Amino acid sequence: MVDRLEVSRRKLLQGTTGALALALGGGTPFLSSRTAYAAAADVAKQQLRTIGLSVTVQDRILADFKAKSGVGGTSGTAATFPDAQTKILSGSKDFDCWETIGERLPAVTQTNNIEPVPATALKNWANIRDTFTKSSPKFDKRAQITGQIWADDAQAKLWMVPAVYNYDSIGYNPTVLSDEEANTWTAIFDKKWKGKSGLNTDPLIALGQAVMAMNTLGMSDVKNPGNPSKKQIEEAMKFLIAKKKDGQFRALWGDFGELVNLMASGEMVVCDAWQPAVMAVKAQGKPAKYAVPKEGYRAWSIGPSLIVGSPNKEAVYAYADYWLSGPPGITVSEQGYYSPSTNIKNVMLPEKYAFWYEGKPWAGKGENGIKEGDLRDGGSLETRAANVAYWHQWPDEYDFVIQKWDEFLSA
Repeated sequence: MVDRLEVSRRKLLQGTTGALALALGGGTPFLSSRTAYAAAADVAKQQLRTIGLSVTVQDRILADFKAKSGVGGTSGTAATFPDAQTKILSGSKDFDCWETIGERLPAVTQTNNIEPVPATALKNWANIRDTFTKSSPKFDKRAQITGQIWADDAQAKLWMVPAVYNYDSIGYNPTVLSDEEANTWTAIFDKKWKGKSGLNTDPLIALGQAVMAMNTLGMSDVKNPGNPSKKQIEEAMKFLIAKKKDGQFRALWGDFGELVNLMASGEMVVCDAWQPAVMAVKAQGKPAKYAVPKEGYRAWSIGPSLIVGSPNKEAVYAYADYWLSGPPGITVSEQGYYSPSTNIKNVMLPEKYAFWYEGKPWAGKGENGIKEGDLRDGGSLETRAANVAYWHQWPDEYDFVIQKWDEFLSA
């Protein structure tokens, strides 16, 4: 029997790539009109139904994708990773694509809920950054993104096509905390900020941060905060529960807008944060900075995964490739994330690329709270990438993490 995935791959190569080449332009090779029209007709019959964080599931991005690909229609559902994971594992047929984070892939690969995307289906894959193809000797392979996204050692098929990535840190109010006080993961748990600190509701985020803080405080010595042992998890959760009972946290936040509002209002002065939220607070004219933690950043990547049984495979392939084309990377880059494709440099204004990627001062008219001469918090992509404490990964003791996290939530 001919492999269905291979048939889809050949169909894609004959069609969808041509449609995107025609639609996107920008230096991509044009195919013959006959091939391009055939591709457009094929994708036009399909829908893209995606679910993921509001980081990437944005109406303007979906509208741009629809216009450029010719896909028949798009719909996006914003959901936290745990909520989306629950929907998919329950067998929901409402989605073609989960824009997931690399660490959560085992939840759906081991249960056969997603299928790989052939790298050959992505005409823009040639310009992917080395971060996604070459493993760092600093970490075990599965403890970094190269050990998570690939379905095979030959790097021919992807469980997840990276669309955005970043190195996360601590957001803080610089009129309340000094840089020295904020540049450590212990700041979130410091009694000095009792009742004005914030923590993310995702246990795989909160756990690693607690472990890093405990390491610095001399309470533990965990080599990989992304994959602690059962005993280390228990100790970290005891630490978190004690802090919660003591009133350390103003809020356990899970939504981008909630985080922005809490920081902008001054209700939270220090918290684990997404850099775009810090930028959004600054855009309101409120004081906000992004720390450079001495322990290092939390690294992650989000991207589309193809849900098994989707009737819209070509639309998912086209969507994944669209993310690597360049233009959608502008939207997320100007929020404070990074595009995994070097194509971004060809489409972003040089002065903006210099600020967001190269650590150079902002040039020209200010916008969104950034003024002429300002520097991006943390510096260049190269500088920040060299200061990674760990990449998020699926912990060996995941079930135990969830059990203990439930105890934390009910404490």
